[in-house]
Amino acid sequence: MKKIIGLLFFVVFTLSLSACGTKPVTSKPIPPFSFTNQDGRAFGTDELSDTIWIADFIFTECQTVCLPMMAETAGLQQQFKEQGLQVQFVSFTVDPTVDSPEILKDYIGQYTDDESNWHMLTGYSQKEIEAFARDKFKTIIIKPESSHQVLHGTSFYLVNQQGIVLKEYNYANSSYSDELLKDIKKLSNS
Repeated sequence: MKKIIGLLFFVVFTLSLSACGTKPVTSKPIPPFSFTNQDGRAFGTDELSDTIWIADFIFTECQTVCLPMMAETAGLQQQFKEQGLQVQFVSFTVDPTVDSPEILKDYIGQYTDDESNWHMLTGYSQKEIEAFARDKFKTIIIKPESSHQVLHGTSFYLVNQQGIVLKEYNYANSSYSDELLKDIKKLSNS
């Protein structure tokens, strides 16, 4: 019964988030951070300085939205590469106690053979990622004690060269990729 209630809560939570289309997120730069990438190396704002990047939140044991989100990220990576757009992708795990660099390395390998601009990050506590997501990206992460599934949003976040989160795009919105592409092209030409 607890699993059914948890799953129902997750579905309602996800649907409520997907109802929010694209919207501005913040006008302040993300403060400096350094976490651990899928290669076990430090990665953060220093490496992302002066770049356009797209952030999202996933975890490897996800049984619902993460699989299509990872596939969507791989598709965006390929599309932007074909268009000659220099974009970094940053996927923050919402389950850092499970998702080690080795597990993330295996996971990303299922979606792309080009990790040069896709970084899967871990190396923080559960409380830290929950606060980071809430404070910097205005999204909620909840890890219930009664489940190994983590509740999180289904959005991509566009971050400009100054480290400011400009917009949130829900991948469930069929037109989000056209808008994201248009916004990235504007940033690339500014």
